[in-house]
Amino acid sequence: MASRWWRWRHGCSWKPEARSLGSGCPGRAGPSGPRAAAAAADVTRAQVSYFNLVKSLTSAFPIMYSISRFHHTTPAACCCSKTRSGERYTDPFKLGWRDLKGLYEDIRKELFISTTELKEMSEYYFDGKGKAFRPIIVVLMARACNIHHNNSRDVQASQRTIALIAEMIHTASLVHDDVIDHASSRRGKHTVNKIWGEKKAVLAGDLILSAASMALARTGNTTVISILTQVIEDLVRGEFLQLGSKENENERFAHYLEKTFKKTASLIANSCKAVSVLGCPDPVVHEIAYQYGRNVGIAFQLIDDVLDFTSCSDQMGKPTSADLKLGLATGPVLFACQQFPEMNAMIMRRFSLPGDVDRARQYVLQSDGVQQTTYLAQRYSHEAVREISKLRPSPEREALIQLSEIVLTRDK
Repeated sequence: MASRWWRWRHGCSWKPEARSLGSGCPGRAGPSGPRAAAAAADVTRAQVSYFNLVKSLTSAFPIMYSISRFHHTTPAACCCSKTRSGERYTDPFKLGWRDLKGLYEDIRKELFISTTELKEMSEYYFDGKGKAFRPIIVVLMARACNIHHNNSRDVQASQRTIALIAEMIHTASLVHDDVIDHASSRRGKHTVNKIWGEKKAVLAGDLILSAASMALARTGNTTVISILTQVIEDLVRGEFLQLGSKENENERFAHYLEKTFKKTASLIANSCKAVSVLGCPDPVVHEIAYQYGRNVGIAFQLIDDVLDFTSCSDQMGKPTSADLKLGLATGPVLFACQQFPEMNAMIMRRFSLPGDVDRARQYVLQSDGVQQTTYLAQRYSHEAVREISKLRPSPEREALIQLSEIVLTRDK
């Protein structure tokens, strides 16, 4: 099972046109005959628990879509590709950074503060060492929508501002999350609350949010303002969802996915929608942008939850198994619970008894919870590709496709 999953993860590529599992990777010649049939049967058996669980969830959670066929494939990311129109482009991050030069300097200008300590706290994470994943997606989506609408290859100033706002909202949420979670490290260094204390950290997060709100107000577009204020509401509601849990297993997974959307994917989805509104009047394009961001955002968080079990602290820049220690049952745990029902009691008591965290971690690693969560992330990633492929071909559109694939193969 593990070796097959490794081959799927590292050796296969996925294309929107490929509609059946087939033999081998799409676009490649695969084995045939009895050996291929036996391999296909093994894959089918490996899918059963995932298929049955997720099929039951589609009616419980409207964000998920119906199950048809599922491809156990993850594309290997490449650094250079070619669009269907023949244009070449470098990796998505290089392409996006063209419009993000001076990103952190511009954010620090938005955070103009006279008090030295408050200034230092508020600027602490804007040091250029983050992934800038959200701003990259936002400017790429802006260009892709502009090209689709009128073949304009320029990013409007207001669209670039949305990229800054997205990064500011995200960073404010990290500061507040670290206070709630009593976290001591992030991005390989001490957290704001660890250095300055929880009370001051809350204020620093609030200040970043207020600066983001002022930048948003200056766009002067009431539709965009409404779209992005929804993100802040979702962040709060998502945090409340995280504080609770469900006894029913299907409700529990739906609860987890809704929390994942609100805490992570809403910001990406609504930021993508906001730049599409600024660049194109077509509601169909707005929905494409939103759905791409939603699906990529959920895939991103699912892989984050996988890395909490498979990566080391040095890679992540924060402690691993952190979710279990906080009493949180993420995707790998919920899938593992299908094979080890004794985990139900631990989930309901939020892993609060001595030894619960270690036992739960061992159950996850002995189960196929990591693989099944990865498969689910692939499903969301594939849906993101399907959505963005509706736009006119461009280097930015292809970069967004590649980003949705990179999400699945990242290790931190």
